[in-house]
Amino acid sequence: MTTETSGSGDVSRSLELLWGTGERPSRGPKPGLTLDRIVAAAVEVADAEGLGAVSMRRLSTELGTGTMSLYRYVPGKAELLDLMLDRVSDPGPWDPPSPGETVDWREAVDSLARGYLELYRAHSWLLKVNQTRTVLGPSTLRSLEAALTGLQDMGLRDAELLSVIIATQSFVSGIARMEADSAEAIEETGLGHEEFWKVQEPFLVKAMDSGEYPVMAQLDDDTFSEDFDHFEFGLQRLKDGLEVLVTARRTAAPGDRGGPGDRDGGTGDGPRSG
Repeated sequence: MTTETSGSGDVSRSLELLWGTGERPSRGPKPGLTLDRIVAAAVEVADAEGLGAVSMRRLSTELGTGTMSLYRYVPGKAELLDLMLDRVSDPGPWDPPSPGETVDWREAVDSLARGYLELYRAHSWLLKVNQTRTVLGPSTLRSLEAALTGLQDMGLRDAELLSVIIATQSFVSGIARMEADSAEAIEETGLGHEEFWKVQEPFLVKAMDSGEYPVMAQLDDDTFSEDFDHFEFGLQRLKDGLEVLVTARRTAAPGDRGGPGDRDGGTGDGPRSG
């Protein structure tokens, strides 16, 4: 369940801060205090204690300055969140392919998925943020540019390429949320997974012996093992499914290439991120 929403503050002010077009504050009473330091501190607190721990008062303590000094740089937590999201979205060093250079879209999807998983594991608070209306800053756009560039060889429509990114991110966020929720459950209850299921074992054995759940009763003993890598399995199936579409588009006649999600080749509404 999300607890915060991106773009819920003064969007114009967030954009000014992200793109560096806003009026810069005059030097305050704390030399060295910058917007970059404030955002970095906010991310560090969120990484360590969750997004709920981030407040202007807490950041003033972390930075050794008065709370009011922070408001000279950022209006409030809503705008600060927009800056935090853009900061962690930075794809890092990235060299666009040379003109005419082909990028393997399978490798691009693989890299995209693993990048998202790494991002969510490093900043699990992202899973608590509703980002359907993301305020687009430079790092976010660079990340999207890199993702789209890697998918160009798929030969799909632009809206479909965006849908590939959405599908990949949605799959990975589901895996990451399962991991984060599992760790959170252990921390909150103090009960490990083995202990938790051990308590239920007598009841489950009785239920399976009742004959009311014949399919479940025949499942392999390791069906629910934590050793099975659901991320790797799901990622490979995602790429396999996309391969079917890419192959179909490449072998279809030019005039027979339909819109997104249309089995009969007709047109339809494009994918929507919201």
